Amino acid sequence: MSGASTSKKLSCLFAGMDVEVPDVAVTDITSDSHHAVSGGLFLACAGGNRHGLEFLSQALDAGIRAVAWEPADDIEVPILPTGVTGIRVTGLRARLGVIADRFFSSPSADVVVTGITGTNGKTTTAYLVAQAMQQLDMMTGYMGTLGYGIGTDLQPSSLTTPDCITLHRRLRALADAGAQRVIAEVSSHALDQQRTAGVRFQVAALMNLSRDHLDYHGSMQNYAAAKASLFAGNGIHTAVLNVGDPFAAEMAGRLGSEPELISVAVMDTDVDAPDARLRGRIVGEHADGIGLQLSGDFGEALLESALWGRFNAENLAMAVGILLANRVAFPAAIAALKEAVAPPGRMELVRSSNISPTVVVDFAHTPDALGKALETARQHTSGKVWCVFGCGGNRDQGKRGSMGAVAAKLADRMIITDDNPRDEDPQQIAAQVIAGAKSGAHCEIVHDREAAIETAIFSAAAEDVVLVAGKGHELVQLIGNVAVPFSDVAVVRTALGGMG
Repeated sequence: MSGASTSKKLSCLFAGMDVEVPDVAVTDITSDSHHAVSGGLFLACAGGNRHGLEFLSQALDAGIRAVAWEPADDIEVPILPTGVTGIRVTGLRARLGVIADRFFSSPSADVVVTGITGTNGKTTTAYLVAQAMQQLDMMTGYMGTLGYGIGTDLQPSSLTTPDCITLHRRLRALADAGAQRVIAEVSSHALDQQRTAGVRFQVAALMNLSRDHLDYHGSMQNYAAAKASLFAGNGIHTAVLNVGDPFAAEMAGRLGSEPELISVAVMDTDVDAPDARLRGRIVGEHADGIGLQLSGDFGEALLESALWGRFNAENLAMAVGILLANRVAFPAAIAALKEAVAPPGRMELVRSSNISPTVVVDFAHTPDALGKALETARQHTSGKVWCVFGCGGNRDQGKRGSMGAVAAKLADRMIITDDNPRDEDPQQIAAQVIAGAKSGAHCEIVHDREAAIETAIFSAAAEDVVLVAGKGHELVQLIGNVAVPFSDVAVVRTALGGMG
């Protein structure tokens, strides 16, 4: 699934940008010199720390035919070899979306693109929708944290939302593979960095907003503004909002008469949204999942699901809303979602035939997500709740104490371990986490993640639940600059298999 395109002339790519270009065709485009190819166009943008021209030599070695560069302070006009065209383009980064859309022949015009944003629940909801559409024989692409591809047959991806050019390349690949619709997770970083520029979203969904990425955005106001920007596109015909979340409810009040609004809420003692067009209420929680009663403007139905937890009730309700926005009939949406399963590493139950505790692996890495995962674990056990987690290095340090406090409050036993420490000192990260756990759960620190998981599983009773949080589906652990193969699920299965 390469997203290949026929060559395009520079005059087509830069039309209307007030630049003079020769009548030269290029075979590919990229802003990453590692991916430059013979006959291609290298787009050298000004960045926060580096300028793309610093990597021009690597692109030239690959045999590029042209380079477009963005003027900036202290950047000199590049001296190019014979046969390589240079184009000075003011505001190049802001124009990448237009250039990519033109090169890949407007891929988002050939599919219906749904963008899903929010702090928590993007991956599960997108995965549920993609599964349901496949169940309904609707060829559907998925792009997000788990990778990209048709349905659930996914290729890995390093970012929830890739760079602008890669995003358009993948949209073209999905369209060429037969996708009629694409469900895309959209991160706040991507929105702020205009990685989705040029994409024609027709449906936009907002899950919720809670603390995350403040190391990048600086404030909740900036974070909220980034999320809200998804809804600014003129082509959006339907917005799906979880109005049980205060920020989403505020967004709903600001939308006006267009686009069409499908408001969704799961009602409980904390949420009362009688005007929501799609309302859910949990009517059963058991070891095999939940029952969600849905009612409102579209009909009434009971959705029985194998997923655990109130937050998954919200994810399911939002998935119904997104399916409705994609013109799926209400009864068909319910029937398809009954067959859907949770994505890898999202409240994933790892079972054993041996007498052992119930183990759940989840991606929760924010205070809000960790709290919801622990509350769900509590609802499904008569025993104790164990929590094994850490916090990622080179990421928002301000949330570490909050995560420690949440775990101390909601777990009976907690083991703080290494997540992806990256370039930070794991001992310092653990100290910041434990500083928030002033009282509550019995706490210990076991830096070796495999040993921490084994300690919890071997120490827990058969009636207990062990939540392993933070990494979910990830298959590596980032230590310094090294990606060490590591899977929480694999470690859990090995540990459970060793219990007689």
